[in-house]
Amino acid sequence: MEIKKSAVAGTVESSDIMVTVAPNQEEKITIALDSSVEKQYGQEIRDLIENTLKRLDVTAAKVTAVDKGALDCTIQARTLTAVYRASEVAEYDWKEIDSWNA
Repeated sequence: MEIKKSAVAGTVESSDIMVTVAPNQEEKITIALDSSVEKQYGQEIRDLIENTLKRLDVTAAKVTAVDKGALDCTIQARTLTAVYRASEVAEYDWKEIDSWNA
Protein backbone atom coordinates (compact mmCIF):
# COMPACT_ATOMS: atom_id res chain seq x y z
CA MET A 1 0.00 0.00 0.00
CA GLU A 2 1.43 3.38 -0.98
CA ILE A 3 1.37 6.25 1.52
CA LYS A 4 0.29 9.30 -0.48
CA LYS A 5 -0.19 11.94 2.23
CA SER A 6 0.08 12.51 5.96
CA ALA A 7 -2.81 11.21 8.06
CA VAL A 8 -3.64 10.87 11.76
CA ALA A 9 -5.76 8.51 13.83
CA GLY A 10 -6.38 8.51 17.58
CA THR A 11 -6.03 10.98 20.41
CA VAL A 12 -3.65 11.78 23.24
CA GLU A 13 -6.23 10.90 25.87
CA SER A 14 -5.48 8.33 28.56
CA SER A 15 -5.43 4.72 27.26
CA ASP A 16 -5.21 5.85 23.62
CA ILE A 17 -2.51 6.45 21.03
CA MET A 18 -2.23 9.06 18.28
CA VAL A 19 -0.60 7.61 15.18
CA THR A 20 0.57 9.84 12.33
CA VAL A 21 1.62 8.20 9.06
CA ALA A 22 3.41 10.17 6.33
CA PRO A 23 5.25 9.35 3.09
CA ASN A 24 8.93 8.49 3.39
CA GLN A 25 11.17 9.23 0.40
CA GLU A 26 13.88 6.94 1.83
CA GLU A 27 11.79 3.85 0.97
CA LYS A 28 11.87 2.46 4.50
CA ILE A 29 9.75 2.45 7.62
CA THR A 30 10.74 4.76 10.46
CA ILE A 31 8.92 4.86 13.78
CA ALA A 32 9.23 7.66 16.34
CA LEU A 33 7.53 6.77 19.62
CA ASP A 34 6.69 8.98 22.60
CA SER A 35 5.11 6.79 25.25
CA SER A 36 4.23 7.05 28.91
CA VAL A 37 5.18 3.35 29.16
CA GLU A 38 8.30 3.52 26.96
CA LYS A 39 10.58 1.68 29.38
CA GLN A 40 8.21 -1.24 29.88
CA TYR A 41 6.57 -1.62 26.47
CA GLY A 42 8.35 0.63 23.96
CA GLN A 43 9.83 -2.16 21.85
CA GLU A 44 6.57 -4.14 21.81
CA ILE A 45 4.67 -1.04 20.64
CA ARG A 46 7.19 -0.43 17.84
CA ASP A 47 7.03 -4.11 16.81
CA LEU A 48 3.22 -4.07 16.73
CA ILE A 49 3.16 -0.92 14.57
CA GLU A 50 5.78 -2.36 12.21
CA ASN A 51 4.00 -5.72 11.92
CA THR A 52 0.70 -3.96 11.16
CA LEU A 53 2.41 -1.95 8.41
CA LYS A 54 3.92 -5.12 6.94
CA ARG A 55 0.52 -6.85 6.90
CA LEU A 56 -0.82 -3.86 4.95
CA ASP A 57 2.12 -4.11 2.50
CA VAL A 58 3.49 -0.70 3.49
CA THR A 59 7.19 -0.53 2.64
CA ALA A 60 7.88 3.19 3.06
CA ALA A 61 6.41 5.38 5.79
CA LYS A 62 7.29 7.78 8.56
CA VAL A 63 5.27 6.91 11.65
CA THR A 64 5.00 9.10 14.71
CA ALA A 65 3.15 7.64 17.68
CA VAL A 66 2.21 9.40 20.92
CA ASP A 67 1.07 6.70 23.32
CA LYS A 68 -0.81 7.14 26.57
CA GLY A 69 -1.03 3.49 27.61
CA ALA A 70 -3.07 2.06 24.73
CA LEU A 71 -3.85 -1.64 24.50
CA ASP A 72 -2.50 -3.68 21.57
CA CYS A 73 -5.88 -3.76 19.81
CA THR A 74 -6.06 0.05 19.98
CA ILE A 75 -2.52 0.47 18.65
CA GLN A 76 -3.30 -1.84 15.75
CA ALA A 77 -6.64 -0.14 14.98
CA ARG A 78 -5.13 3.37 15.05
CA THR A 79 -2.23 2.30 12.81
CA LEU A 80 -4.61 0.62 10.36
CA THR A 81 -6.87 3.67 10.20
CA ALA A 82 -3.99 6.12 9.72
CA VAL A 83 -2.55 3.98 6.90
CA TYR A 84 -5.88 3.73 5.08
CA ARG A 85 -6.38 7.49 5.40
CA ALA A 86 -2.82 8.22 4.23
CA SER A 87 -3.22 5.85 1.29
CA GLU A 88 -6.57 7.41 0.33
CA VAL A 89 -8.13 3.94 0.23
CA ALA A 90 -11.85 4.07 0.95
CA GLU A 91 -12.67 0.37 1.16
CA TYR A 92 -11.32 -1.94 3.84
CA ASP A 93 -10.65 -5.62 3.18
CA TRP A 94 -12.48 -6.78 6.30
CA LYS A 95 -11.97 -10.46 5.54
CA GLU A 96 -8.20 -10.02 5.42
CA ILE A 97 -8.12 -7.82 8.53
CA ASP A 98 -10.35 -10.25 10.44
CA SER A 99 -7.98 -13.10 9.58
CA TRP A 100 -5.22 -11.38 11.57
CA ASN A 101 -7.03 -12.35 14.77
CA ALA A 102 -7.46 -16.02 13.86
